[in-house]
Amino acid sequence: MRKMLSVLITSLILLTVLSFIFKKIINERATGAPPYAFEDLEPPEVDNYTWLRNWERPEGPAKVGLQVGHWKNDELPDELKRLKGRTGSSGGGKSEWEVNLSIAQATAEILRSYGIQAEILPSTVPSKFWADVFVAIHADGSNDSSTSGFKAANPRRDYTGNAEKLLKLVEAEYQAATDLPKDPNVTRNMRGYYAFAWWRYEHAVHPMTASLILETGFLTNPSDRKIIVSKPEVSARGLANGIIKYLESENILQVN
Repeated sequence: MRKMLSVLITSLILLTVLSFIFKKIINERATGAPPYAFEDLEPPEVDNYTWLRNWERPEGPAKVGLQVGHWKNDELPDELKRLKGRTGSSGGGKSEWEVNLSIAQATAEILRSYGIQAEILPSTVPSKFWADVFVAIHADGSNDSSTSGFKAANPRRDYTGNAEKLLKLVEAEYQAATDLPKDPNVTRNMRGYYAFAWWRYEHAVHPMTASLILETGFLTNPSDRKIIVSKPEVSARGLANGIIKYLESENILQVN
């Protein structure tokens, strides 16, 4: 009897653990950030790339790259072919790329009004793309429709030394503009986003580009959709404000 009870308890514990792992995997797959291989999570040491030590910013106006998550995903190059077909989340009759594109276009319009060179990029990042700021715009998804909020993450290792500052400014301004809660569940997929992996992929951002990925809200949540789907200009204003404040803090942009 005791042996059977022990086996039963062990089985229940095992099932609980497996259930937790399964739910975590499912929820992580629902996020807008494409899956990323474990081996890519360890960037190389900067000492292996001596040219980075003497790098200087090119002359010219402030430059910002806004990547539309999952847009033209079928055009990804062979090096990223495993990501083809990953369309991201959906909700409210919208595919994720449509929502991301609307926010990116509205953000670019605001930035350009300040004289900032804003480029809207598809899933395929131009080879060794450099900008003062790069933001991958995504929208989240969950099996639980009550899950709400935005989250942002910078690369696992930042060679600019500025990504953390950019992250904090964007988070503060985005939350102030949208009034969405901050979701603390940043995944390894976000910090290991493929566009950050310049040491592995040709089509990735230059290491001296301050970068982040922004999950603007949950497409699976009706309240979040009221902002990111129905009022993309609100999300755009928050994102643009954070970028502008960062550029000002780096003396790249002067706002009268």
